[in-house]
Amino acid sequence: MTANEDQEMELEALRSIYEGDECFKEVSPVSFQYRVGELDDTKAFILDFTWPESYPATVPQISLVAFFNNRISSLTKQQIVSKVEEQAEASLGEAMMYTLFEWAKENQESLMEDHQPVVTAVISATATEGKKKEKKEQLTKSQKRRITCRTDNKGDLPRGWDWCDVIKHLSRTGGMND
Repeated sequence: MTANEDQEMELEALRSIYEGDECFKEVSPVSFQYRVGELDDTKAFILDFTWPESYPATVPQISLVAFFNNRISSLTKQQIVSKVEEQAEASLGEAMMYTLFEWAKENQESLMEDHQPVVTAVISATATEGKKKEKKEQLTKSQKRRITCRTDNKGDLPRGWDWCDVIKHLSRTGGMND
């Protein structure tokens, strides 16, 4: 079989195995993402696999560049990629994606044993935006006085305060007599 036929067969097998699995995502017919671990798990990560033209005779490109992986240090990412590549090299010449996915799931703890969560600037930026939104607009004394003159003690406008708008509306629609 040619490389393309092998790829088509493996693609069909992956689609049938991982149909409905939220951990597996087919980005394109030659590119896949697989999440190892649960979404709320701090040791979860997403593996990106891309098949070269000569796959399965050559190792797929493996990376951890997904935004989900930003909390993982670059050293830990390099270790994970190298260990998964070692497993891929052991399976050269045969369909290996399912094997790599399952191996990564089984060895998640050992892959992430040196994991120290990285605090990113994105988290601190969203925290400062939240603080800015909490600040209320300051009114001058005259603005406060005008507001209190227009409203009752509950902050509601008195009944009929917009009677001009009511009359305009009734003149356009005809009121109840039509």
